[in-house]
Amino acid sequence: MEKLIARWSYWLGIACLVLAVIWKIVNIFWSWHSSASTPGSIIGPLTFLHASILLLVATIATVGYVWLNSQKP
Repeated sequence: MEKLIARWSYWLGIACLVLAVIWKIVNIFWSWHSSASTPGSIIGPLTFLHASILLLVATIATVGYVWLNSQKP
């Protein structure tokens, strides 16, 4: 049962990560297209902080998933 929960939570987390990245990209292009602002005003330091947190969480999830799959049944 724990493997099933870990597997589903891993794939749900990866799907949320992909959706968050796609949402950010669409938001950048939508804001850039709809206003006269430059992309530099939309992509700021917090964008890189949030991206690093997303990658850290994805790395932790991947390591946990690989460790769980390496365990003997």
